[in-house]
Amino acid sequence: MLDKNGIAKRIAKEVQDGYYVNLGIGIPTLVANYVRDDIEVEFQSENGVLGMGPFPFEGEEDADIINAGKQTITTLPGASFFDSAMSFSMIRGQHVDLTILGAMEVAENGDIANWKIPGKMVKGMGGAMDLVASAENIIVAMMHTNRAGASKLLKTCSLPLTGVGCVKKIVTNMAVIEVTDKGFKLLERAPGVSVEDIKNATDGYLIVEGEIKEMEF
Repeated sequence: MLDKNGIAKRIAKEVQDGYYVNLGIGIPTLVANYVRDDIEVEFQSENGVLGMGPFPFEGEEDADIINAGKQTITTLPGASFFDSAMSFSMIRGQHVDLTILGAMEVAENGDIANWKIPGKMVKGMGGAMDLVASAENIIVAMMHTNRAGASKLLKTCSLPLTGVGCVKKIVTNMAVIEVTDKGFKLLERAPGVSVEDIKNATDGYLIVEGEIKEMEF
């Protein structure tokens, strides 16, 4: 079973040369640490940064250079900074090739809930609504189950939705799953995790075809 860094490392394989990529807060921010050195990728953050690099080493942080989650980041040569209006114009204009988000729940039809738990105070939806409404390629990084052991991959989301029918692929600590018009399709399993384990941890309809290979990094 993977930890958060393992999930990010697997998602990094989905990033292709020349991509503009938006990284949501949480696990997605770790993806920048694992992208191959032989490709060029521009990471965008909705607070107005294009050209994010890996997280800084301890003692080398610059408090003025942060991502959307208010974490200190590094920037690569040629990086640029701009206001929120331009950042969201880039998102809404579909100039981002890949969006990587965290989620509380994902439904088998691709619905995503990642911003609010009723009864708990939140600051707001942030840029998530714009990202899921505009992006054509969305990968979710998440744990397969919650702390109580209940599945987060559901027939229908129980939490307020962020977007409808928008998720294309999910990478969890247990599996890589594609969202199809027939439900979740199991593509890969994490090391040490069986297909039966994944079935038992998935409440939504799960399609399993042929032999399911173990993830490669």
